Amino acid sequence: MAAPSSQSCTALERSIRERVPTLLTDLYQFTMAYAYWRSGRHNEPAVFELFFRDNPFGGGFSLFSGMHDCLLFLQSFRFTDEDVEYLRSVLPPATDPAFFLFLRELDCSGVTLHSVPEGTVVFARVPLMEVSGPLAVVQLLETSLLCLVNYASLVCSNAARFRLAAGSRRKLLEMGLRRAQGPDGGLTASRYTYVGGFDMTSNVQAGFLFGIPVAGTMAHSYVTSFSSLEEVWPQTLVAANGDHDNIDLISLTKGWLGRVCELLGAESGKIHEGELAAFLSYAIAYPHNFLPVIDSYSVTCSGLLNFCAVALSLFELEYSPLGVRLDSGDLCRQSVEVRHVFRLCSEQFSIPAFQSLLIVGTNNISEYSMAELNKKENEIDVVGVGTHLVTCTRQPSLGCVYKLVEVRGSPRMKFSEDPEKSTVPGRKAVYRMLDTEGEDTAETREKVQSSIQTLHPRHKRLQEPDSYIVSFKVHLLCGDMEQRQELDCLGYWIERHLTCCHSHPAFLQCKCTHLYTHLCTHTLIYYKALGMGGVLDFKVCIHLLIIKSNIQNVQMQLFSRLNL
Repeated sequence: MAAPSSQSCTALERSIRERVPTLLTDLYQFTMAYAYWRSGRHNEPAVFELFFRDNPFGGGFSLFSGMHDCLLFLQSFRFTDEDVEYLRSVLPPATDPAFFLFLRELDCSGVTLHSVPEGTVVFARVPLMEVSGPLAVVQLLETSLLCLVNYASLVCSNAARFRLAAGSRRKLLEMGLRRAQGPDGGLTASRYTYVGGFDMTSNVQAGFLFGIPVAGTMAHSYVTSFSSLEEVWPQTLVAANGDHDNIDLISLTKGWLGRVCELLGAESGKIHEGELAAFLSYAIAYPHNFLPVIDSYSVTCSGLLNFCAVALSLFELEYSPLGVRLDSGDLCRQSVEVRHVFRLCSEQFSIPAFQSLLIVGTNNISEYSMAELNKKENEIDVVGVGTHLVTCTRQPSLGCVYKLVEVRGSPRMKFSEDPEKSTVPGRKAVYRMLDTEGEDTAETREKVQSSIQTLHPRHKRLQEPDSYIVSFKVHLLCGDMEQRQELDCLGYWIERHLTCCHSHPAFLQCKCTHLYTHLCTHTLIYYKALGMGGVLDFKVCIHLLIIKSNIQNVQMQLFSRLNL
């Protein structure tokens, strides 16, 4: 991957400021901030957590993405005079004018962000980010941070699922810009599908900003724009070694076309001349990057024959064509037929490289069709994916939420009429439980792929994995442990409860599978005591069971509510 230049890094920072201005939030964030300010509570220390409630796509994991953009957003968070004047026009007339002076001086200098590393494999209910700072400020950040994390993590996770479905052998090309939800959606998709496992993108701007390899072939419109060989200009090409004068490529190709038709027993009368003209014109322009789409008319009767003739001409002139693209019909069957012809040409004309030319498949590929691809015989080397990748058709949103868990050092909890929306109070540290052979490697794109591969097979399944019990070691994913005895207590608690938590009456009665899901996904949320300096653990993720004896009022309320 080419490293982004200093110019592109500057462009990236400018892009964040333009894409995510400070006003890109919901109105009620400002009305709440005003109410906090009006009551003198705006500077109270508060803590919010960002997490999602269910693993996406009915699967077993997600990939956390968007943190870098969040940091850039926090660095540039400031209201301009124009911003403040607009807010003055939309907030209720009773708003104190002094509040707008407060907003004009606001920034994120007092905000602290704790996060799991970008690209980490994460699971439902695990805090991905902890945002702490003055209450009014961290409240104002909610919508923007969710906007930056939700889609980035979703499309990155979707890309990882495509990668798992495709296997490690095939190259994956992201080509969804034209189908994305606007320019920003397309740019975000290109960036994070690369992190999630795709090898390249068709998006030139993404290549400029993020150093992602870019690739492309040709569209059917280029092929159909030609109707005869008379439109080919220039008609000559110099050999790659420069030893010969200009060679008439049209005459050379016609000779090869006759030999190919004879080899394959094909009827030359069915060959489309306009298609041949298009191939010749493109080959003269890019003799080292010749990879045309061959299904504009007929793969077997025209496109494949024309390609072979032009490619053989290029080989004779010591160039190296790349391959072909299939964009319709039964890709598996056609790829097998194309590879067979490549091998015949390789053997007949003594060109070893011909049999290993690339075959690219693009035809509204979904995760399901990608998985089916592996079940059928095929010769596809590269798969291009667009619509189903960038629009995440199986699940349009990850559903990340941003919830208050502490104010002035005291825990806060949302109960809700819907138990699934209940929150766990207090600040938390996230630990990763690894099996005895695993390693936690998820900091770069390469390590992301390694991390996905080290997941238990049940979690790499494309559908919801089965429940199971694992042996493990505990690894702190974010933050530092303050006391060794805390780890000892945690280890004791896990040893005691790991094998029986799924049968606990409270677990069954409350229909809460969250902790069991965490155990199944090698993750445990380790909770510090609520302001007591001790240790607080959870047998059921939302429903608290206390190891130590000291119980505060909020904990008593929880036990009372759950009838424990």
